[in-house]
Amino acid sequence: MTREEWLVAAVDAMRPWFEVERSPLPAAVRASCGWPSSKGLSASRRRIGECWDSKASAAGVSEVFISPCLDDPAKVLDVLTHELVHAAVGVQQGHKGPFRKVAKALGLEGKMTATHAGPQLAERLNALAGKLGPYPHSALDQTARKKQSTRLLKATCQGCGFTARVTRQWAEYGLPICVCGNQIELESGA
Repeated sequence: MTREEWLVAAVDAMRPWFEVERSPLPAAVRASCGWPSSKGLSASRRRIGECWDSKASAAGVSEVFISPCLDDPAKVLDVLTHELVHAAVGVQQGHKGPFRKVAKALGLEGKMTATHAGPQLAERLNALAGKLGPYPHSALDQTARKKQSTRLLKATCQGCGFTARVTRQWAEYGLPICVCGNQIELESGA
């Protein structure tokens, strides 16, 4: 089973939960392991899931993405539940009103923008994870990625303090004279 097949099986298993809460899932929901559109690698306030409205999909399908940083089945199902609430009530609802009502009814707790499974939902998700088996995915460690340092070097006029940024290539050709008449120089360490 692929991770997407695992997620689809989870969505199918959760459908009755949403029907009981009178907020059925759309007939067409796709769940995938993939980076959220923004803040997927953020050190603070990292997004670990995202739901796209069916209007944004050329196939007319609600698209749910679970971060590749996650590999614990219960946590993946927890995030999936949150994103499926968005699919059920409509992404345009945000985290208020109908979203809050359905999320709480299902057992999600905490701040609505960063929910977690309450004890009863956690038990339910662990049971579902047991039925589905291990999540067929190994987490990606975003800290292992080399951060790109700036390609631009800081150059400053010692006379007036004017600052500019230049590439190393252009700095090797020579730096300009500032409008105040002093030579612009690369900062030390550059």
